[in-house]
Amino acid sequence: MSDSHDPFDVALGARIRKRREAMRITQAQLATAAQVTFQQIQKYERGVNRVSAARLAQIAAFLQAHPADFYGQADQAADAGDPLNQLRRTHDGLELADSFVRMSEDHRRSLINIVRAMAGPSAGDLARMAAA
Repeated sequence: MSDSHDPFDVALGARIRKRREAMRITQAQLATAAQVTFQQIQKYERGVNRVSAARLAQIAAFLQAHPADFYGQADQAADAGDPLNQLRRTHDGLELADSFVRMSEDHRRSLINIVRAMAGPSAGDLARMAAA
């Protein structure tokens, strides 16, 4: 490949790296799951080598994502208006979601109340307070 790498491949690789790092997964762990060397993962992440569709599907599955999540503006636009998408892109968010679904209903309600109290008033709460 020439000195100039395809901007799409570079951006795709950066998204893979971002997701991998958010999940605290090493290049070696991802390489094992994708059945390539860690050097190949490095090349994918830098956009030096193009990721095939089949390999992207393997990588996405291991990173608990959909292959489309690595394609660009759609994920950024979704993140801007969807807190759930923001949450699922972090290791802590994934761990929180996994723990949450394993809790009893009573524990979930209690946790929600604690989180609401810690987060402070929402934008809707502030608007209602200002209107009063």
